[in-house]
Amino acid sequence: MESRLALEMVRITEAASIDAARFMGRGDNTGADHAAVEAMRRTMDDIEMRGTVVIGEGERDEAPMLYIGEQVGQGLPGQDEVDIAVDPLEGTNLVAKGQANAICVLAASERGGLLNAPDTYLEKLCVGPIAAGHVDITRPAAENVERIAGALRRRTNDITVIILDRPRHAELIDTVRATGARIKLISDGDLSAAISCAVSGTGVHAVMGIGGAPEGVISAAALRCLGGEIQARFRFRNDEERTRAAAMGHLDEGRVFHTEDLAPGESIVFSATGVTDGDLLHGVRFFGGGARTHSLVMAYQSKQVRFVDTVHMFDRERPPSVRL
Repeated sequence: MESRLALEMVRITEAASIDAARFMGRGDNTGADHAAVEAMRRTMDDIEMRGTVVIGEGERDEAPMLYIGEQVGQGLPGQDEVDIAVDPLEGTNLVAKGQANAICVLAASERGGLLNAPDTYLEKLCVGPIAAGHVDITRPAAENVERIAGALRRRTNDITVIILDRPRHAELIDTVRATGARIKLISDGDLSAAISCAVSGTGVHAVMGIGGAPEGVISAAALRCLGGEIQARFRFRNDEERTRAAAMGHLDEGRVFHTEDLAPGESIVFSATGVTDGDLLHGVRFFGGGARTHSLVMAYQSKQVRFVDTVHMFDRERPPSVRL
């Protein structure tokens, strides 16, 4: 399944990124998100699979498409049954303001291979392959910074931790600063950050803090492919979220979810395409007659990580001015 679906999945994130990128800097985050959702859903119809959205834009009564439980793909007999987790546009505000690190993301696995997580928050701790197995989210943040530094054989002031810039993280930021570690505060995009901490050369060594639970599952799919690690536990905002989580079988608020709990599948495909330029991926670049996209595509079983540079020719009558 992986080898066949990998390049099919990138078609979906590429289409979403191209349409979302047309809204860059226009101050319309809703328009950018709708464009990504519609392009992603439209492209899915061409894929030879029987897909079910397990993480998407919300419940059916809240989202017109890519809602949880929606059937996607051609849906023909004999085609692979696939669970799909999507974030059609991570960083809607980033696109609206023309800022870096907006991406379109999709993860796929065999049926039951991705946790069906409620739309609530997770406290997360993400690290790359070298620090995997050395951290413990139940321990103080300062201790985990020391453990990461020890695994990487660095001093703590040579470690960079990404944290979402939110009031809820004030104490965490102070704690990490006290260790001497460097902090990169981001306004949006902890999924992109989680991927970056597992890719050599990005200069990111960990992600800490509270962010979206759906993004945590998609991050787990990426980190399984990369050999990194995520640990997480639910942080509900109200009783309604607790009730919804309980209906999905998540009864223990104190449970620590590890990478394999969030993305337990044996066949996992992950695709992310840049919308705006970022630390990991280039954004969409338009030229006369077409566009160029930059994507990261990974497959778990085949142990493949590809960076895909694609030229899309919209108008074959106009010779594209492609610059390599």
